[in-house]
Formats: sequence, C-alpha cells, structure tokens
Amino acid sequence: MRFRGGYNILLEGKPERQIAVMPEPDALYLPLRSRRFVFSELYVKDGERVNGGDILAKDPDNYAVPLLAPRAGRVQLKEKEGHIVLEEVAKLQERADMAEEELEHIEREMGAGGIKRYKLLALGAWQFFYDAYTGALPDPLGTPQAIIVSTVSLEPFVARGDAQLHKRLLNFTRGLEQLQSLLEYQPIYLVMPDIESEFANLVRNHIRGYAWVKMLEIPLTYPYDDFAILARKLGLKRSDGSVWAVRAEGVLATDRALTLTKPCTVRIISIGGTGVNSPTHVKVMPGYPMKDIRDKYVSEPAARLINGGILTGELLGAETLGVDAECRGLTILPELQERELFGFARPGWDRSCYAVCFLSSLRGKFRERFTTAMRGEGRPCISCNFCEEVCPAGIMPHLIHKYLYRDLIEEADEARVDLCVECGLCSYVCPSKIDLRKQLIDAKVLIEQEKEEIRQEQLRQEEARKQSVEEKSE
Repeated sequence: MRFRGGYNILLEGKPERQIAVMPEPDALYLPLRSRRFVFSELYVKDGERVNGGDILAKDPDNYAVPLLAPRAGRVQLKEKEGHIVLEEVAKLQERADMAEEELEHIEREMGAGGIKRYKLLALGAWQFFYDAYTGALPDPLGTPQAIIVSTVSLEPFVARGDAQLHKRLLNFTRGLEQLQSLLEYQPIYLVMPDIESEFANLVRNHIRGYAWVKMLEIPLTYPYDDFAILARKLGLKRSDGSVWAVRAEGVLATDRALTLTKPCTVRIISIGGTGVNSPTHVKVMPGYPMKDIRDKYVSEPAARLINGGILTGELLGAETLGVDAECRGLTILPELQERELFGFARPGWDRSCYAVCFLSSLRGKFRERFTTAMRGEGRPCISCNFCEEVCPAGIMPHLIHKYLYRDLIEEADEARVDLCVECGLCSYVCPSKIDLRKQLIDAKVLIEQEKEEIRQEQLRQEEARKQSVEEKSE
C-alpha cells in the first residue's frame, strides 16, 4: 500500500511506554464539553450522592452518549461553571449492575446484539468510536461496511498504542472478538506498524488465528494512521456506508463493557512536551484535577497546556479544571518569555526546518526542543509548495488558501478542500507561518453550510411547487 506526503516531526518530550498511576483525588472536575460532546442534559441534582458508573449527564445530539461518574461522591453543580464537581470522592467504588427490566426490553426489541450495543453506549465504551471519514460519533445501532482498528498513534504527543496494550493483549484480543460478534460479514482491518520488534511480533502472533481480521501494516510516518486516509487506501467509499474506526483503547473499553459489564471510567493519557520534567503515560479518570497534573509533571513556571497532540490539539484555558472525557494526551510547552538576542543571526544548529535552510540540516535526525515561539510573524504565501509535498490527502493547501483569500468559495470546493484530514502538517512546514489547517477547517464548515442552505431552499421550492399543483387540481 503506497502513501503520499507525510512528515515525521522529531521533538523532545516524547513519553515513554511505562504507565504511572496518579494518586486518588479528593475531588473530580468533569468538564461538560469535550471535542465532540456537549453534555447538556443533566441527570443529577446538586448535592446528590452518586456511585461510580452512574450517569451524570448525556449529550442529546450524539445518540445520548453518557458522562459517567468515575467514582462515588457528592455532586456539586454550582461550584465551577461548565463542570460537574464530585466531592468526597470514594476510592475504587463503582456500580456495575444494569437494570434487568431494561435489558429484557432491549432483547425483545433487538435481540442479543441489541443488548451488546446498548452496553457499549450505556457503559461509556461507545465514545471511543469514530466515523472514519467525519470523525463524528457513529450510530451505535447502524451497520458499518467495515471496522478499522488502529494500534498506531503517530502524532506527537498522544497516548501510544504500545502503551495502551502493555500487559493487556488478552483484553485486546477479547475486545476484537466482541467487535466481530457485532458484525455479519463486514471485515475488521487491524492497523499495525511495519516494524520488527518484540512487542509488534507478539501482537501479530496473538492475531494470526483470527481469520476475520485483516492485517494492514503501515510505515511509521505521520499521519498515515489517520482513519480517513486508511479508509481511502482500503477502497472503502464514503457513499457505501459508514466505516467505524477505533483505536487500541476503544477495543479495550469494548472488552470491559461487554465481557465484564463494567463502566469505562479510566483512561491512559500521555503527558509530553518540552515543558514536562518526566514525560510519561498516566492512568487517570475523567475529571482528574488539572492542577494536580501540573504540580506533578510541569517543570516550567510559565507553560502552555494543549489537549491532544502538538499538531491537532486544542489550547486548554484556565477555565478547564479537569481532564475531559475524550482526552488522549496533554502536551505542555514552555512559554517564550523573552526574545532571543540576535535570534535572526543564529545559524539554526538546534532548530529543524522542512526547507533544509538551517545549519541543523548537517546534523542528521535529532529531536528539537519545541517552544511556543512562532519564529517570525505571518507573511504572504510564497508558493513554495511545501504544504503540497507533505499533504497526505493529495490536495494543494497553498492554492486553496489563495482561493479563500479572494473569497472564491466554489473554486476552493472544486479544489477538494473536503479531502483535508486536518493533520496540521501544512501549517507546520509553512515558512510564511500561515495557519492553513484552520483556514481549511473553516472553509469545509462554510462550504457545508452553504450546501445545506441550497438543499433547504430546493426543498422549499419543491414544497411550494407541489402545493401549487394541488391547489390547481382542486
């Protein structure tokens, strides 16, 4: 399988595979918003006591995916805006039972398969699933044309697949079996790195006996692990139905929900970046206090926290007090407090550059110390084509940028801005410091809004035409 574009960014602060367990907190601060979810429908009252696994809130616009209580505690709704706070947190207590009457009703309506899908949703495992093309939450009652399972995470710095699977291969294989039980004849594609290592070979040996799993080995080049790119390379057309996509942690959550009937209230996330004194993976629960993580791992007095990887993560403001329900990693970068003296004259021995214009190009590969400095202000596009070279989707971000600059929305649509997978490489390599990723994301939203307005107008005209014909016939 041949890929195009892609580029590996070598940075200091890469987390090791080892997993540390954070101490139990006194209180949890569960954000009501994450990247995909808005938990606006509350199921608890202020001052109410809840058990671990109880539903605190649901997202009514995302198949009622629940926000679960990671531990038993007392609910505080008014203490911190945008959060559900759990105080008097009890250690390692959770409720795993499910209402028998409800399960019997589901079995009568949808059979045993319906119970499994209900458990995935109700026990918090479904939030680990994605539509490969849109990144949205897929319909839990739908039938995909295929499932893509990835053990690879290539963006710096998000939780690595080998860290997720460490000492949990049995759980992973059981989770794959549970996924296969939800399908009829649809294939499961298991994405593996094309490397020879003891751990990779161990995973291969575990999977060889599963004839229904199709192995797909990919180079360790970012962002070849992107679900949309993989779906296109596999020939899975968007018009043929949804493609479910799930990473290693999602398969493990599936095993926990369907094999053990327990809520999925623990995540393994990475703590990485040059502002971290000891980059690692940690086991935490949603709502874990951000302050406790800062105190333990952040070495810089002034640091910027990013929710996710260095290229696609979102800046965490001071108003976010706890780990959200979808967090895969925290990137910490030191804030540049002072200008470098004669920085323009430095030969760049310690800086990397895609254009190979720094002295560092003589060093070979090395890990760069990355900060929040932009190294210059934004400038007009110079048509260097670097963004096109690294783009894994095969589009021309520099051309689309010029269309958008001139408000030529139709031309941007024709240039297939919809194929953008939002990996962020175009912004990273751009010597003019143009935030191409944000421009392309905004353009996709704008184009889709305009197309929806056209569809709605066509529907209104069709309704008016039908009404006119009916009135004339009367």
